[in-house]
Amino acid sequence: MTSSPEYGETWVYESLVGTVPGLNVSARMAVGIQFVAFEAAILVIAAVYDLPAAVLPGTVAVVVATIGSWLMVQFSRSVRELPTPEPYRRLLFGSSIDVVLGVFAFVTLVTYLFVADPGWSEQPLVTDLFGADPPVVAIWLALLVLWDVVYRIGTCWWASLVGLWRALVYEFDPEVTRRYRRADMINVGFAVVQLLLVPFVIGYPLLLAILSGHVVAVVTVTALSRWLQ
Repeated sequence: MTSSPEYGETWVYESLVGTVPGLNVSARMAVGIQFVAFEAAILVIAAVYDLPAAVLPGTVAVVVATIGSWLMVQFSRSVRELPTPEPYRRLLFGSSIDVVLGVFAFVTLVTYLFVADPGWSEQPLVTDLFGADPPVVAIWLALLVLWDVVYRIGTCWWASLVGLWRALVYEFDPEVTRRYRRADMINVGFAVVQLLLVPFVIGYPLLLAILSGHVVAVVTVTALSRWLQ
């Protein structure tokens, strides 16, 4: 098996970058463009609409998404360089469950931010960051950045679940097992990076519990798959 990705055997993120007509950039360049574009947009909008409180959390969210993009690419490359069983590879990359999980999580987050949180909190998170009358363009950008983060969180969760299934179903020689474990730790690394968002949800117990619980779940599932291997 080669390390060159084929259509249907990549993350959706990789497929988008690789299939845009006329776009031929390295993974490093794509990740760099992602960070610069989002960060520049945050700084410009914050300056135009006088939203200083949104700069730091927005920047951290962009950093988390950017690191997630890089680690997704590193994880997928590591897996494709291994003697990967076709059912595992197809389930991991070709099922698009990562997108389904991302959409589910994003819709839940939007419902919380714009319906549940205003009814529960004296100072809703959106108001805290963008004021009582938030600019439309700022909310649009915030939702775009949040989707970027949430999609990668869904991918992280899916990779850990499929890794557990792989450990239950397949056996490999010690060297291949060691390399799979190394790939799994890339996924754990991204889960841990998501804890950078914790300081911004300290005052919002439900968001804090979900974010922390997600990280603990990924670490736990990966630890179980390592034990089974």
